[in-house]
Amino acid sequence: MSFSYFEHDADMGVIGYGETMEQAFEAAAQAVFAIMTNLDGVQSRDEITIEFEEADPEFALVIWINLILGKARESGMVFNDFRLQRNGHQWRARIKGEKWHDALERGIEVKGATFTMLSVRQEKGIWIAQCVVDV
Repeated sequence: MSFSYFEHDADMGVIGYGETMEQAFEAAAQAVFAIMTNLDGVQSRDEITIEFEEADPEFALVIWINLILGKARESGMVFNDFRLQRNGHQWRARIKGEKWHDALERGIEVKGATFTMLSVRQEKGIWIAQCVVDV
């Protein structure tokens, strides 16, 4: 599981790679939060559970990223550990992180996932989940 991010016009794009679709989504989430802070400095102290329903994998990626960003804003937290499970159209995740504090490096605020360059696909046995995020 790995991730990357890239510049796209005035925004950023995120790409998650994994052996499963869920791992690619987890890696895309890591990419989102890596734009906002150095993930190595974040402690996985607190856990939040998220559930949603979506049949379309591409829509599910946008929902997933927007839900975790919403939880981060709502709780004043930054996340670095993502565990996502899918059962048909049902998605359930455990995300871990900690409250923002002065010792955490502040990067670029990510506002939300968009449909720009949205893609969830499998290439040569590796799942790739990508989209552009508003910053």
